[in-house]
Amino acid sequence: MLALFGAAAMLICGLTVLQGRLGRSVFIIYWPVCFLLTGLALLVAIRDFRALQQQARREQRDLLESTLKDIEVEARRKSRKPGRNGQP
Repeated sequence: MLALFGAAAMLICGLTVLQGRLGRSVFIIYWPVCFLLTGLALLVAIRDFRALQQQARREQRDLLESTLKDIEVEARRKSRKPGRNGQP
C-alpha cells in the first residue's frame, strides 16, 4: 500500500509541482524511482491476488469435503433406520 501511495504522490508531484523544475540528473533518477514504486505496487497486488485465490480454493475444497461427509453420514443413518412396519 505504501508503494502505491508513494508512486501516486510522485506521479502527481512530477506532473504538477515539479514539472520543469527538476534538473536533468534529478529527472533521470526521479522517474525511474516512480516507475519502480509502481512496479512494486503491481507485484504486491499480484501476490495478494494469488494468496486470495489459494485461500478461496482451500475454503471451497473444505466446504466440499464437509458437505460430502455430511451426506455420507446422513446416508448411513438412513440405511440403519428400519422402514415402515418394521421392514428394512
